[in-house]
Amino acid sequence: MLEKLLQAYPALSACREQIEAAENLMIKTYEKGGKLLLCGNGGSAADCEHMVGELMKGFKSKRRVEDPRIPEELRRKLQGALPAISLTAQTSISTAFANDVDPAMTFAQLLYGYAREGDLLVGFSTSGNSQNIVNATLVAKALGLSVISMTGEAESKLSALSDVTIKVPACETYRVQEYHLPVYHYLCAAVESHFFGE
Repeated sequence: MLEKLLQAYPALSACREQIEAAENLMIKTYEKGGKLLLCGNGGSAADCEHMVGELMKGFKSKRRVEDPRIPEELRRKLQGALPAISLTAQTSISTAFANDVDPAMTFAQLLYGYAREGDLLVGFSTSGNSQNIVNATLVAKALGLSVISMTGEAESKLSALSDVTIKVPACETYRVQEYHLPVYHYLCAAVESHFFGE
């Protein structure tokens, strides 16, 4: 599956090892019962929402639910979920905290409230230096969480802090975001395949 991604986007071959490491870290997180917490700004906030959408329901497979606690007529309309929360979607608490305390600490606050041992933070920042993503990463590391960062090609604060940084080969914001999309689509599909099959 990774080879198809790299054939379609040859420039991403430079990120092969980081993409594989991110895939393995996501699988390890889910195998241990953890969840993903995602944050980003602007277009990267939309990427967080998009990625959660691919993880929380069937993406490329139907993800049949076999849970006997749920009545069969309901079970047929459910799909297996890979737990993920977009911190960007928490409008009321985000705006309250930004207004009352510090906008640069909003994602850190949400992460502090939601995070549990074994969870994984995924931070999107095209520059790799967005202070609110950096602060969330610092809190995540203090709590013992692993961190995947999705950035552009430059070295950054996030690349120095994260367990895995996928530094796509671009610097301009829109180009970085154009590369982020196929990367996280690949990650979602690969992790789905691991747990639910093709």
